Amino acid sequence: MPAAAASMPAAPRKPSIFEIRRLQLRNSPHMQAQRVADFLRQSYLPALGRSGGAVHGVFSNLIAPQGPFVLLVCGFDSLSAWESAQEKLNADPRYLKDLEAAEAQGLLYMRMEVSLVRAFSSMPGVETPPVEAQRPPRVFEWRTYESNSPLTLRKKIRMFEEGGEIAIFRRVGLTPVFFGETIVGTNLPNLTYLLAYDNLAAREQNWAKFLADPEWDKLRATPGWSDAEIVSNISNVMLRPLPFSPLR
Repeated sequence: MPAAAASMPAAPRKPSIFEIRRLQLRNSPHMQAQRVADFLRQSYLPALGRSGGAVHGVFSNLIAPQGPFVLLVCGFDSLSAWESAQEKLNADPRYLKDLEAAEAQGLLYMRMEVSLVRAFSSMPGVETPPVEAQRPPRVFEWRTYESNSPLTLRKKIRMFEEGGEIAIFRRVGLTPVFFGETIVGTNLPNLTYLLAYDNLAAREQNWAKFLADPEWDKLRATPGWSDAEIVSNISNVMLRPLPFSPLR
């Protein structure tokens, strides 16, 4: 290989596509929470792996409205890879047999909502916090920022990426797992992201550091980047990982 070719930098990684799948449950004699967890662990996660996708995280509600629910974060290399995975799942005899057997025992869930998210260019994939032996599971926060228009959403994304807001997050201990723009879903346009904390107390401490950070004060005062100008609504839920979740 010529020396010039050997020294060429690797091509930038293409942003992943994340599927956020929310399964609404009901407390009932059908024991949906346990049954859906068993089905996901034993059947859905292996089947999605065979189809070319990956389950990054499986969570239940910790502090959130409209519980109980289970939330899955799945990853794909592209929109076409996501489409291919759906086709393979629908043609996977082992998976379909498991699904039929699970549903024969009653409804696995009441409703399902799915959204597709394109990862930020500056953070093209999931960043998985290390999982040490005997370490208690983390808590996770899923946050969504809605904007009034695609133009104001672009400004908020630039604020995170180019303005340095994600860098401030990292410095004060708000550990990013992923950031992305929702391309299919509800309440568009919006961006969404997932943060990890050691515990709820650490969450409170690190957000207090963020709000008191002088760089954040300077950033949010930048003309055109204030929340009042580019963000119309912020929502969040607190999640806990199920025992078999890769993100813990």
